Formats: sequence, C-alpha cells, structure tokens
Amino acid sequence: MAYEKVPKAKSFLVTMLLVLALMAHKGSSFGVNWGTMATRQLPPEKVVQMLQENGFTKLKLFEADHKILDALVGTQIEVMLAIPNFMLQDMSIDTVAAISWVDANVSSYCYDGGVNIKYVAVGNEPFLKAYNGTYLKTTLPALKNIQEALNRFGLGSQVKVTVPFNADIYFSPDSDPVPSTGDFLPELKDHVIEIIQYLYTNEAPFTVNIYPFLSLYGNAYFPFEFAFFDGKSKPIRDGDLLYTNVFDANFDTLVWSLTKAGFPEMKIIVGEVGWPTDGVVNANIPNAKRFNQGMLKHALSGNGTPARKGMIDVYLFSLIDENAKSIAPGCFERHWGLFEFDGKPKYELDLSGSLQNKGLVAVEGVDYMSKRWCVLNPDAKDLYGLASSIDYACSLSDCTALGYGSSCNNLSLEGNASYAFNMYYQVNDQKIWTCDFSGLAVETDEDPSVGNCQFPVMIAYAPSLLQHRGLLHMLNPMILNFDGFAYLGLCNLKSHTAT
Repeated sequence: MAYEKVPKAKSFLVTMLLVLALMAHKGSSFGVNWGTMATRQLPPEKVVQMLQENGFTKLKLFEADHKILDALVGTQIEVMLAIPNFMLQDMSIDTVAAISWVDANVSSYCYDGGVNIKYVAVGNEPFLKAYNGTYLKTTLPALKNIQEALNRFGLGSQVKVTVPFNADIYFSPDSDPVPSTGDFLPELKDHVIEIIQYLYTNEAPFTVNIYPFLSLYGNAYFPFEFAFFDGKSKPIRDGDLLYTNVFDANFDTLVWSLTKAGFPEMKIIVGEVGWPTDGVVNANIPNAKRFNQGMLKHALSGNGTPARKGMIDVYLFSLIDENAKSIAPGCFERHWGLFEFDGKPKYELDLSGSLQNKGLVAVEGVDYMSKRWCVLNPDAKDLYGLASSIDYACSLSDCTALGYGSSCNNLSLEGNASYAFNMYYQVNDQKIWTCDFSGLAVETDEDPSVGNCQFPVMIAYAPSLLQHRGLLHMLNPMILNFDGFAYLGLCNLKSHTAT
C-alpha cells in the first residue's frame, strides 16, 4: 500500500504544479495602450516585434490603423480596437456605417492566423465632464449598432463590445468619502445603467480608466504616498475593509456603484492606468517606475482589491510618448510612455510583477535624422523679439519639458531659447530655414543637452501626422489665439525668460 501511495502523491504534486504554472502564465497577462498622436511614427512592424520580445500579451488601440493591424497579423497579442468619439454620431444613426466599419476593421482581420481582436471599444470616455454631454445620446445607439454588426458577421460571441469610461462618472459623497458609499453620478446614472445592462446582456465587460496621478495632480492636499502601492500611506477604513492606496479605493467605489445598480459580478477592465515621466511636478521617472511596477505586482498577484478578489485586468498607459497630444489637461499628457518617442525604454520594469530590475527591450533598428540641432545664435546681439520667438516655436512643437518641475526647467533664458528652437527645427525635418528666427538661431552639430535635459534628434520616418492631419490642428490649438508666452504659461514655466 505504501508503494501505491507514492505515485498518487507524485501525481497530485505534478497536477498542482501544472495548475500553478497555468495560473502563473495567466497571471502574466496584462495590456498596454498604444497611442499614435505623434508627429512621426515608428514603423508598426518594429513596435510589434518589441511588444512580443517584451512579453506584452494585450494591446489597446485608439483607432483602426491598418498599418498597425497588418503588423499584428499572425501574432497572439489580444487586441482591443477602439472607435473614436468623433465617429459615434454616424455609428449611432447609420447601421450601414457600423457594418462597414466592422467589415473593414474587424471581420477582415478575424481569420485563422489573423489578428486576435477580443474587444471593440465604442468611444473613449464619452461621458467625460469636459465634453458637456456631447455623446450622452449617441454612445448607447452606437454600441448597439456595432454589436449588431458583429453579430451579422458571426463575431458576436468572439468579439465583445465595451465602453471605456472615465472614473468621474461615479463618486462618494464628501460627507462620507469611502468606497461603500459610492454610486454613479445622478445626472449620468440612467445613461450609464442602460449601457451596463446592454453590456451585461451581451456578456461584455465594463471598462474604466483610473489615474491616481490625476488625484495627486488635481489636489494639493492629496496624501502623496496614497497614490502608490507599497504600503507607506496611512490606511483608510471602510467598515471592515482597509485601503492603503487610491487605486483600490477608486476601483471599489466602482464595484459598489455596480452592486447598487444590480450588477455585483460585472466584469471590470481597467482600460488605462499609468504615470507620466515629465511635464509637471511629480511626473518623473522614479515616480513612474514606482507606480507602474507596483501596479503590475498588485494586478498580477491575484489578491485583487478589498471588495473584489482575483486578478485585475489592466492596460498600462501608455506604450510610447506622443508629442502631439493636447496639453489642455496638463503638460504631462505627452509623457505617459514606458518608452521614449524613439522606442527606447525610460526605466527598468519587471513585467512579471515580481519586482526584479529587468530591462525592457527597445525597438530595434531605429533610423534618426542627422545629428544636427538648432540653438540660440551666440553671436546674436539684438535679442528683441526673443520671447515671442520662443513662444512661436513652442506653439508649433513640444516644449512641455520646460514646464515647472520638469526635466528642462533649470535652463537659462538662452537654454530655453535653444530648446524651443531645436524642437521646432526637429519637428520640421531639420529644414535649414526653420532654424533662423530672424537671425536668432543657428544650426550646430554639437549636442546641447544638459544633464537630464535632452535635446532630441527626431526619428527619420514618414509619413507623419504633420503631413496627414495638419500640425496647427494637432499640436496646439491655442496658436489661433496667440499671445506672448501663452504656451509656456500653460505649462507653468518658471524660467529666466522674464529677466
């Protein structure tokens, strides 16, 4: 009998090891957002290769870019493909438009060996307060038409619809600000619950974007340590539950809101979560590494949140910096990437969540423009008009690194001018006439970078958004209301420009 027990014990042990291995493999699954609001794009095939080499298994796209979708063909990367907000009106009233979009962007890629499209995100944060109700009446009809189009192509059970919401659609009252008092905003509640009911009927998830950084950015009294996951903050008690970080508190406020709406088991996906590395105070590499590493460890641990245990399905925001994003929310908006604009990792990040200092693999074989920069002409005598030249250059490029608390905030007046001129010069393909500014600027082959303040040389890839969508529209709409130092003032620049 003793002889027979040994194989059974071994069998049980082997079985348990297999189960744990499968759990570990499943636990390593997480996503990342790939935004493309940049003046120049890295070749999609090179980025996809980098995704695979780093072990990214899920990807969220903000629009259907066929060059990216073509590069994903044959990979096992799970894709959430989004329909931009500006298309919601047409999708809500025109079933043919919905069918055509699904045909061109989903069914055409859903074949054996094609693209592993798992979700279609209908809009992005359509109920955001800043939109003033623009998409309240179009989101659900668009959602239904896309779902019916998926059904028409036989994809309804394979590809699920969802709507990524901002966390500002739910709240806890100021009188008792704990997760268990959470509920959807009264003015949005009926609209949100209608969408939840439709998603639930179609076995589709609720998607929410949660940004602890914005909690810190928007409130001077917010406890800094509560934004992170490593237990250095004083806990907040909610009944029998303790909260040591704002992510869990925010997530569970949603859990309670769904529970009160009658959907306690609704699947939740965190569509965006991350931390920027430049542009404002607290947006830096040490904080970004601390937050994102903590987020991955937390999400993949299986511990869940106090109110909902288990793996947390997250998509980090974002993959690569986007130098053409609107800076209306803040000058950090162009610096969310795990990777620089050229595909170089900003910091070490262990994607398994085990807190090992593992380096990320960079995009390989990147081509750059010539090693030339544009700087303030040292021989310039008359500096009249320098301030307006700096502002003009920044309004048509990206000077967010000059913002207060940012990587280039310590430059002198001359340094600010050189940085602004160079960014304008690089975004305009290093054309010689873009480095003049009435004799104030001059080209150089000596790198003017200072310490952590890098003067970049742009990547040499076209076509760019500059060509396709118009730089004035893309980079900064406030140039239409130009007033000296408008751009730099928006980024709270504390520099020597006033001296």
